[in-house]
Amino acid sequence: MSNKNTKSEDFYLRFEEQLLESQDWPGMYMYKFIVKDGRNEINQLKKILDNYNGNISFKSSSSNKFISVTFEHKASSPSDVIKVYREVSIIDDIISL
Repeated sequence: MSNKNTKSEDFYLRFEEQLLESQDWPGMYMYKFIVKDGRNEINQLKKILDNYNGNISFKSSSSNKFISVTFEHKASSPSDVIKVYREVSIIDDIISL
């Protein structure tokens, strides 16, 4: 996945199909996000991810300008995975991998 501004409904439909084919559901899913090292962005992301039961970890870039966020949780279906991506897309300049 890429920056939020490039996603369309077609993208999400294709992504859902790929998720259905690539793994069993329910199942663990790992999200990767990159945000600028600013309190506001990290706090927004934490607030959204707190709504889901999972493990979260943070790693600063070597220049300390960005933070990589890894989040793992058990999703019941591909639509649950896509729901998380849609929710975090409100954060300015977030990159979803």
